[in-house]
Amino acid sequence: MKMKRNLINSKSKYFVFLHIELLILSLSGVCSKLAAQNEFLSFKFIFWYALVLANLGVYAIVWQQIIKHLPLTTAYANKAVGIAWGILWGVIFFHEQISWNMIVGAIIVIAGVVMVVKSDE
Repeated sequence: MKMKRNLINSKSKYFVFLHIELLILSLSGVCSKLAAQNEFLSFKFIFWYALVLANLGVYAIVWQQIIKHLPLTTAYANKAVGIAWGILWGVIFFHEQISWNMIVGAIIVIAGVVMVVKSDE
């Protein structure tokens, strides 16, 4: 019983790490869009693009650690949550409007992720 609880706690810890990593990874899209708004090879372009590359480098290292501890299907299915983060970042950073289609789509994606994760338990 105690071993099962420790396994669940360990899995939960890596699940939280996964979602923190996905949140940070989603910010690379923001940095990419900010880079694209500047003149090619200007200081601001290089700054934002360097953040994208650094973000992806950290992502690659952390991702390897996460998939050691979580089922691959769970980890990959959760990557779809980035769609919801993208909607949020669009509103916060770029003052984009949220449509009902976007909300419904995000709900469908999150429901699908929950279904896949529940089936892995």
